[in-house]
Amino acid sequence: MTINRRNFLPALLIFALVMPTAAMSQDAKKKPGGKKGKRVTRVVVDAVRQEPYRQTIPILGRFVARQSGVIAARVSGAVEEFHVEVGDRVKAGDVLAVLAKSRLKSQHELKRAEVSRYSAQMKTKRQEIALLRQELKRLDSLKRSPAFSQARRDDKMQEIVVAESEAAEAQAQIGMARANMRISEIDLYNAEVKAPHSGVISQRHSSVGAYVNVGAAVVTLLDDETLEIEADVPAGQIDGLQPHTVISAKINGKRELSAQVRAVIPEENPRTRTRAVRFTPALPDTSSIFATNQSVTLLLPAGAERTVTTVHKDAVMTRKGRKVVVLATDGKAQMRPVKLGPPTGSRFIVEDGLKIGDLVVVRGNERLLPGAAIQYKKAGDKPAAAKDSEPATGKAGAS
Repeated sequence: MTINRRNFLPALLIFALVMPTAAMSQDAKKKPGGKKGKRVTRVVVDAVRQEPYRQTIPILGRFVARQSGVIAARVSGAVEEFHVEVGDRVKAGDVLAVLAKSRLKSQHELKRAEVSRYSAQMKTKRQEIALLRQELKRLDSLKRSPAFSQARRDDKMQEIVVAESEAAEAQAQIGMARANMRISEIDLYNAEVKAPHSGVISQRHSSVGAYVNVGAAVVTLLDDETLEIEADVPAGQIDGLQPHTVISAKINGKRELSAQVRAVIPEENPRTRTRAVRFTPALPDTSSIFATNQSVTLLLPAGAERTVTTVHKDAVMTRKGRKVVVLATDGKAQMRPVKLGPPTGSRFIVEDGLKIGDLVVVRGNERLLPGAAIQYKKAGDKPAAAKDSEPATGKAGAS
């Protein structure tokens, strides 16, 4: 038999490559004991559980300031100085503007002089009364003397009464003068327009040199550190909003915070059938990022709290238009159609198809086939635990 060397060498090379590969494929189909094995898929599971649930409805509210308004002048005068600009933050007691003081200072000095004058008159009256009493005492010492005159004594007694009356009148004048002096002192103090509370200057209503009367607007001061939330709530939802009830709120659809019912205003809008409700929010340290009239979504309770059965959202998939989950049963995957209710946090309410304690696959469930062998690891209570325990093979969702 003649062997063609040109054809023999390539055939030998192909045979050397094919034989190891075939041997490896045969070994892969067998276990060490000689039996065929199945591929085991590692997954992460989460338990179906019960938890309290209260249905909520979103109501749009807004931030309002508990202290906000116009700071008015308490005396008349021209504005000499402005110590603030729009946007400046001030503290309670800070001077915002100064009115002309020269006229007020002169009035105060005039009232003080009146007090001194009436005080001197009072001192003179007291000296006159002392002199009249001294003369009366001398007349009384002459009662047993032929020079004693009862008429003179009676006249002296009447003079004393008149002097005492004049002294009382002088005392009243002193009181009036002192009151007027205090009023002028108050006016002089009020020539400096001061902040009644902390806040931000949102508007200036005057300028240096302008004349303002009593009650005229000087600046608008807004306290952005004591913000509340106000919402117009339908009358049918008021029963669930008792004082101190804690609710959840969302700002811009992302930032979450809690708020407590402070008061329900007992006045209903006949057009909208709503009542104003004030909430006290638990604002973070960065509360300065919030502003009055900023929108906030309040999640108000729509009914009584109840206990529901829930399943994690990552366990739910869509197959042929139906919601299904993958159960981990005796180390195998089992498809189970479910009927779901509304969401609650990171979970769905289960209306039918699952029971408490069932283990559902939340990671690695997309590629599983019914009856597939699985090796699972339980996720923690938090949704993030399932994501951290196993590398992601694709998020569960519609297919």
